[in-house]
Amino acid sequence: MRLVVVIATFGRKEQLARLLDHLERQERLPDEVIVSVPDETHVQLHETDRFPVSLVLGRSGLCAQRNQALEQASGRFDVVTFFDDDFIPQDDYLRLLEQAFQEHQDWAVVMGHVVKDGARTAGLRFEEGLQILAAERAQPPVELKITDHIGAYGCNMSIRAKLIGELRFDERLVLYGWQEDIDFTSQLRRFGRVVGLSTLRGVHLGLKAGRVSGERFGYSQIVNPIYLIRKGTVPASFALRLVIRNIGANILRSIWPEPYVDRRGRLRGNLTALAHVMMGRIEPEYIQSIAPSEAK
Repeated sequence: MRLVVVIATFGRKEQLARLLDHLERQERLPDEVIVSVPDETHVQLHETDRFPVSLVLGRSGLCAQRNQALEQASGRFDVVTFFDDDFIPQDDYLRLLEQAFQEHQDWAVVMGHVVKDGARTAGLRFEEGLQILAAERAQPPVELKITDHIGAYGCNMSIRAKLIGELRFDERLVLYGWQEDIDFTSQLRRFGRVVGLSTLRGVHLGLKAGRVSGERFGYSQIVNPIYLIRKGTVPASFALRLVIRNIGANILRSIWPEPYVDRRGRLRGNLTALAHVMMGRIEPEYIQSIAPSEAK
């Protein structure tokens, strides 16, 4: 099988360079890595003789950048793997992934298990991620568990390329996207299973640099799920749980917010979004009208 790794990145060129270095340790090397960035200021050129690295320049925003990479990859690969620039895969990740797709022709999308997710905390340093993976390797092998999902977690997800066709990420989910991964991969369930594998291991650092502001993110927390319900790609039961959980967390924690989360900004975004929804205004791209501030 031919396997490409796609990395869409923005404002994290040092992190990107470290990830590319780390990918050289894969037991099964990628046949190519495609890096998608708005322009060359977001990337530090990387030289390796272990796999080719190609650069795609163009529109900014996670969905737009991933779409540009898909155009570059079209027709050339059997598996397309998306890694966030702050996801660190275990060294056997791509080998086990290829094996999984070869042995299960009814699988459309495969995602791995995030051993530790810094997106839920203040974030992790690269060195911490490597230490966590080293500790994992010292443990007995993990028992394989296969779990079906509505959609995949975008920090590490892989798709059988022939099923993608003309499907693309929804560019109305602008900037950071949020739920763009579920929207995209849930549409592939009509072709096969969307599964998570316990044996595919990695650490998501959850870096805060390059993300949108608290108020913008808070707006997306409400409007994006509602938009996807109307679009028909996400069940209302799934999306409304997200909305309720996010509003509840932001209300409760805005009293004593975590230092690494702008809870009050998120709550302001939530309230603006709720007002828009009540008026029938479902516009994910509205976040571009919200003044940017420090991202948390």
